[in-house]
Order: sequence, then C-alpha cells, then structure tokens
Amino acid sequence: MQDLTEGVARFRQDVFPAKAELFAALAGTHRPGTLFISCSDARVVPELITQSEPGDLFVIRTAGNLVPAYGPAPDGVAASVEYAVAVLGVTDVVVCGHSACGAMTALAEGHDLESLAAVADWLRHADASRARTTATGAERVTALVRENVRAQLANLATHPSVARALARHTLTLHGWVYDIPCGTVEELGTVGRAACAA
Repeated sequence: MQDLTEGVARFRQDVFPAKAELFAALAGTHRPGTLFISCSDARVVPELITQSEPGDLFVIRTAGNLVPAYGPAPDGVAASVEYAVAVLGVTDVVVCGHSACGAMTALAEGHDLESLAAVADWLRHADASRARTTATGAERVTALVRENVRAQLANLATHPSVARALARHTLTLHGWVYDIPCGTVEELGTVGRAACAA
C-alpha cells in the first residue's frame, strides 16, 4: 500500500501539473473513442500498451477478457458495453487477449477449479473457445488465447447496442493479442465498419 500512496504523491506533484489543462477539459466531457476490453491481469495495462491519454479509452477488465453473450439477467459487463456504445458513442471496440493468460491456461490444461466456484462459473463463458481449439500440448494455451478473443467478438455482436451500431456501420470490433515478454500486439482481424470498407 505504501507504493500506491507514494505513487499518488508523485502523480500529484509531477504528472497532474503537466496535464492540468487536459484534466480540466475532461472534468466537463467524457468522449472516449474506443472501448477496450482486456484481462484483469496486472501485467496488461491498456493505457500503457496503447500509449493513450486519460479520456481516450473506456476500459472493461475481466478475468480472461470474457464478454458474456447478451442475456436478460443483470450484467455489469453488458451495462458497460451498452453505455460505451449507445451513450458515449465509441467507434471502436478492442478485445485484447494476452500471452500466459491464467484463465486460458486453467482451461487449456484442465486445472481443478472445484474450490474456486465463482471462477469456474465465470470461465464457462469460454466454453465455445475451448471447444473450437484443436491445438494440443504447449501450443494449446496460445491457440486458446486467440480463439477466445474471436469468441468474445462474437459474443459482443449479440449485445443489442453493438448489433445496432454494426448495422449502421458506425462501429468496428477489433481482436488483439498482446505478447507480454515481447511487447508486441497481434491483430486478429476486424468486424464492422473497417471490414466493410476494405
């Protein structure tokens, strides 16, 4: 906790003054251009990876960068997606998986999650990803990470706000995989506006 307290002090002393005008402008407006959905993994920092400024990204972080398909039950991910697309009017959504993902490793290697009931229940949102992953051995985790990003893009398209924006060609969905040790980002493709323009 001491590190966080010291970080806040450095932010107030060094970072905030240099960006005071930006923060003053952001106090009255919230217009991010991109919804960025990534894993909760502490090694994945969307603003750092994309070198984005405050206000640029609307970020959702979930274990395994999972986006449940739209359903009638209350869902914080669905509410955040709807708000970003229908209210904030983002024009791009990125689903970003990453190397060495703990959630995907647990699924690929068949870890016993019996004592982690909430985790096991949440990871069921990756059942389709796991079913479509045919790789074995050391390649299975890497293949599952990629397949999971594609599956979450498909799940996103089931959300009414996303489906409407895709139909109007005002939204593009992007699949990315971030490689932690190399610092590279692999683009898996797009769905929507950019794909139609290609």
